[in-house]
Amino acid sequence: MHVEKLAVALGMLLVSSQVLAHGHHSHGAPMTEIEQKAAEGVFDDKNVQNRTLADWDGMWQSVYPYLVSGELDPVFKKKAEKDKSKTAEQIKAYYREGYATDVDTIGIENGVMEFHTGKKVAACKYDYAGYKILNYTSGKKGVRYLFECKDAGSDAPKYVQFSDHIIAPRKSSHFHIFMGNTSQAALLEEMDNWPTYYPYQLKGEEVVDEMLHH
Repeated sequence: MHVEKLAVALGMLLVSSQVLAHGHHSHGAPMTEIEQKAAEGVFDDKNVQNRTLADWDGMWQSVYPYLVSGELDPVFKKKAEKDKSKTAEQIKAYYREGYATDVDTIGIENGVMEFHTGKKVAACKYDYAGYKILNYTSGKKGVRYLFECKDAGSDAPKYVQFSDHIIAPRKSSHFHIFMGNTSQAALLEEMDNWPTYYPYQLKGEEVVDEMLHH
């Protein structure tokens, strides 16, 4: 019951603040030039800073069901128009592998993460384990923020990494997450599957709108 109450409370808390922000296409303070460049995968390592789990506080929904239902097709069509080397179907296949997950929603509050898979809920308090800067073959860079669950009795993933195109303290507007039980090093090797989450209260068309305009 506690888990459900937490989820509902978080949902209500966020609906008021984020729906308001969404109406004005605002996600906190305007981004600096450094933040804007970092979002595009270009940054100086010295500008990367530690972040706390509070940057990802809230209730989040997987976008995978929207891909499966076809609602994200306009996003893939637009990407194909920009990158003539791939068809919308090829791009969709890439994201189908990337977004794939059975974790429907994730709730984060007070350092605790809850993973909702169908009617099953696994939760754990996570400790910050630093960040890792990754250099991609494209020449771009990324940062993953690492967290660990040390409760041996929890069914939640032991190791979690966030990637959200942000390199310093700032509230996240969406994120890619990497989850596993082997090690942080093993997770850092994962490049093909990056389940992606947007605020829980956004409807399908609003998620599409966010993807097309941000």
